[in-house]
Amino acid sequence: MPDPIAFPDHRARPALSTAGLPLHVPEQLDPENFLELDLPVLDVRSPAEFARGHIPGAHSFPLFTDEERAIIGTLYKQEGRDQAFLKGLEFTGPRMAAMVTQALELAPDRKVRLHCWRGGERSASVGWLLSKAGFHVSILKGGYKAFRNHVLRNFDRLLDLRVLGGFTGSGKTAHLRDLRSKGHQVIDLEDLACHKGSSFGAIGQAPQPSTEHFENLLFNELRQIDPQRPLWLEDESMMIGKVRIPDGIYRQMRSAPLIFIDRPLEARAAHLVDEYGRHDAAELATAIGRIGKRLGPQHAKAAIEALGQGDLYSVAIIALRYYDKAYSRGLAERDPSRILRLAGDGPSLQHALQQHADTGG
Repeated sequence: MPDPIAFPDHRARPALSTAGLPLHVPEQLDPENFLELDLPVLDVRSPAEFARGHIPGAHSFPLFTDEERAIIGTLYKQEGRDQAFLKGLEFTGPRMAAMVTQALELAPDRKVRLHCWRGGERSASVGWLLSKAGFHVSILKGGYKAFRNHVLRNFDRLLDLRVLGGFTGSGKTAHLRDLRSKGHQVIDLEDLACHKGSSFGAIGQAPQPSTEHFENLLFNELRQIDPQRPLWLEDESMMIGKVRIPDGIYRQMRSAPLIFIDRPLEARAAHLVDEYGRHDAAELATAIGRIGKRLGPQHAKAAIEALGQGDLYSVAIIALRYYDKAYSRGLAERDPSRILRLAGDGPSLQHALQQHADTGG
C-alpha cells in the first residue's frame, strides 16, 4: 500500500486548486449503481479490513491504521462517541492534506467512489474532505457490508453452466484457455483461488486469497458474462485449497452437464512431470507427505524414493492412482445421463471439445 504521508519531493505533488470548482454534496448509491460507475474506488477501511477482502480493483485509502482503529473502538466503548471522535481528529487532522494529494494522484479528474464498512462516519468524513477539495464523490450506501450482501445474493442466480471434468493431469485448464481464446465464456476458478486443487496445487502459486475475497473476485467475473450464453468452469471439489466455492455456484456445478476428458494415464503423468518437474523437490516431498496416509505407507514411501532418484514420472503415476480413485467416487454421484466423455489426446481431443462447445452440446 502506498504511504499516504511520505512525499520526499514536494514538487512532485499534484497541484491543488479548488478555485471555481463547485462544492458537490456526496451522493449515496446502492451497490448495483455504485458498481456500474467507471471511477476509482477508495476503500477507507483499515489495512487489515482491506486485506481480508475488498471490491476488486479498489485502492486501499485508510482513514485510520489498524492500531488507530483499535484505539478508537476501545474509546468508543469505554468513554463514548465524543472521546472517540476527538481521538479520530487527533489521528487524521495532520494527514488530511496528504490524503487529498493521494486522491488527486488516483483520480486526477476529481471523481471517485468511496466506502467504509457500513457507510457510516468514516466514509462520510472522507467524503466531506474530498468534496471540500473539489471532488465529485459517490458513496456506497451501506458500505462494504452492503456490497458483500449483494455478492452473496448473486451466487443464487441461475447460470447456463458447462463443466469440464477429467482425471488429474488431463490438461483441463489449458483446454479452457483455448475455449476462451475462441470466444467462449470461461471463468478459471483455480486462477482466482491461486491453487490447482490437489495437494500439489499451491506449488508455484501466489498466496491464496481469503474465501471472502475469492467470492468477491468470482462475483466480479460473473458480472461480466452474458447470462444468455453458456459459461464454462472446471470441475472442482467444494474446496480449492483453503478457499471454498460458494454453495449456490457449487450446487449448479454438480448438476450441470459434465464434459469429461478421458485422457490416458501415461499422457497425464507426462503432463504432470512437465507442470511440476521444474519445482523444488522439497516442496514436492511435502505435498506427498500431506497425502501420505491416503496413499498408504508403501506407496508414499515408493513416491518419496522415486522423487529422491529424480524419477518424477513414477511419482506422478503413484499420485494419479490415488487421485483417480478419489475423482471416480465423486463422478459416481453424478447423473450419468449428464456426462459426455471425450476420449483421446492431443489435437483430436482438442478438436472434439471445440466442436462440442461450438454446437452448444
